[in-house]
Amino acid sequence: MLDINWSEVTFWNRDGHPSANNNLYGSHPFYLVMEDDGSAHGVFLMNSNAMDVALQPAPALTWRTIGGILDFYVFLGPEPKSVIRQYHDVIGYPFMPPYWGLGFHLCRFGYFTTNITRNVVKRMEEAKMPLDVQWNDLDYMDERRIFTYNKENFSDFPAMVDEFHKKGMRYVIIVDPALSSDGPPGTYKPYDTGLKRGVFILNETDQPLVGRVWPGPSVFPDFTNPETHRWWYDMVNSFHDEVPFDGMWIDMNEPSNFESGSLDGCPKNELENPPYIPGVRGGSLKSYTVCASGKQYLSRHYDVHCLYGLGHAIASNRALNKVRGKRPFVISRSTFPSHGHYAGHWTGDISSDWENLYYTIPAVMLFNMFGIPLVGADICGFAGNTTEELCVRWSQLGAFYPFMRNHNDFHSQSQEPYVFSQKAQAAIRKALLLRYSLLPYLYTLFHKAHTAAETVARPLFFEFPSDPNTWTVDHQMMWGEALLITPVLQQGKTEVKGYFPPVTWYSLYDGSAVRSKGQYVVLSTPLDTINVHVREGCILPLQLPNTTTTASRINPFKLIVALSESGAARGELFWDDGEGLLTFERGDYTHILFLATSNIIASTLIHVNSQIDGLTLGEVSVFGVANPPQKVFVNGVSISDFSFRLDTKVLSLPKLSLPIGMEFTITWSWGN
Repeated sequence: MLDINWSEVTFWNRDGHPSANNNLYGSHPFYLVMEDDGSAHGVFLMNSNAMDVALQPAPALTWRTIGGILDFYVFLGPEPKSVIRQYHDVIGYPFMPPYWGLGFHLCRFGYFTTNITRNVVKRMEEAKMPLDVQWNDLDYMDERRIFTYNKENFSDFPAMVDEFHKKGMRYVIIVDPALSSDGPPGTYKPYDTGLKRGVFILNETDQPLVGRVWPGPSVFPDFTNPETHRWWYDMVNSFHDEVPFDGMWIDMNEPSNFESGSLDGCPKNELENPPYIPGVRGGSLKSYTVCASGKQYLSRHYDVHCLYGLGHAIASNRALNKVRGKRPFVISRSTFPSHGHYAGHWTGDISSDWENLYYTIPAVMLFNMFGIPLVGADICGFAGNTTEELCVRWSQLGAFYPFMRNHNDFHSQSQEPYVFSQKAQAAIRKALLLRYSLLPYLYTLFHKAHTAAETVARPLFFEFPSDPNTWTVDHQMMWGEALLITPVLQQGKTEVKGYFPPVTWYSLYDGSAVRSKGQYVVLSTPLDTINVHVREGCILPLQLPNTTTTASRINPFKLIVALSESGAARGELFWDDGEGLLTFERGDYTHILFLATSNIIASTLIHVNSQIDGLTLGEVSVFGVANPPQKVFVNGVSISDFSFRLDTKVLSLPKLSLPIGMEFTITWSWGN
């Protein structure tokens, strides 16, 4: 929630460690207002120029933009979820990620060789930790030049990636936008061909604007130019022919420039020094980026600066789409409205401390509102040294980031799950396996985001807008409408206080009930536990976890049925091949509806394809069964293998083997 007591927000994308009251990697000139009666409205200014937004206690706000047009959209809701849906109708619905993209990702700036990278994967396997996607930072490159690899330290790079694929894993590389520009002609194909094809941002003399980034003197692709997108595809395709990577991590795309402006300076004109400069970090528009007067295909950089990361994301999405013929996976640092239609986001170079752990929750919820549901923070933090306790607690919360990656700086101590004590490893492994068991539900939430503009992670007030107690809750979040996550965010705590809106909530682990009237509840939280509760009236599809999604996806399913007071519940499962293009649009998917009424649970096949063949429902747990059942019937046949706990009111059917792709009915009775 924003402070409206004469505070100010500045939009102008910029590299830098996240800190209070500074413009950062992305710009999203959109706000949502909660009104006294629980209704909501939203406003979006579609403008990519630098701007300040002044918030005043009236309440009121003042937009001060230094260019562009005043293209306002007003969304009338009236509920918060309707406001977001209306906003996404304008900016585009989120892309559907591949299933493997929802698994656990591991990276570090400092995996200097293929042997080091292989050893990381080996040690994860030895620790029996789930790992779906291994990443490399700049370390794989030849002199930090994109679309190259180091022929000494990464001499067997393609073979390493093939090995990961054989394990059922995927592999992601970092691809910054800036290109080295100081090599002899003919020695660096991306620069040579880019120069010939005219794809770079130009200076006042119509020469490529040269800054300084990781490889040294560097030029910057102009993603407003259609030819740049064709050139970018050619570069991605050519490098993929050498190294069969699966996804792209696009960083430094604000764009970042270590030499503010250019190596030759910037012109002295009103674009560089406008009459009004918003409160940008560094005090000038060129600070840590390129000259505002830089020439681009559509306009001067002054007007399209905040669109740079979006253009980079669009080009990378389209290139991967064509190169792999499968669903693209792109994670970007810089963002702007519409970004979620093409890519996900991680929250940048955050510090390894408890304060930053807390701030990741509102960040994840905000980016879901911005239409970028595939979002997460660097688990255990990027900068500085984590502690064992912090990394355990961060891994538990990170298991509920829609995008889950552990990543840190080479200056910091290692923080892979296997470096900690056995007790800590067990806690992290438990959190990872919990996430993997929930992936069918998470994937279904992403389907709803992709097709109906729903959020994946969301604030409590989205589900309970008429309860003003939920409006300021930013230390908890929900997955969809069904799961309430209450993490530990403070050092040394084994209890946590969470707000429970006025319905019945069931512990995900044992079905014990919290019958809330709208109150805070103190929960026991030993080091190996994060509290997760299921909302009454919901049915969750789960799956027996394994250490990759490739292996998990063939395991039996489980249903958790959380009955309402009237004995009703509802849930659904979306399933496809996990990475095919446009599976929903082509009708190549399975959609199953689960309904519970009174003492009956039934599935209805909305749509079926062959991807569901051979998969079974192996277990059902029903929370909130009022009385001990005497008999249980599956498809009309009595079964004896069930149990009921009087203390928690949970009915368990542990040994089923029902084809999930066929409709079924489960009933129970209380009499003879």
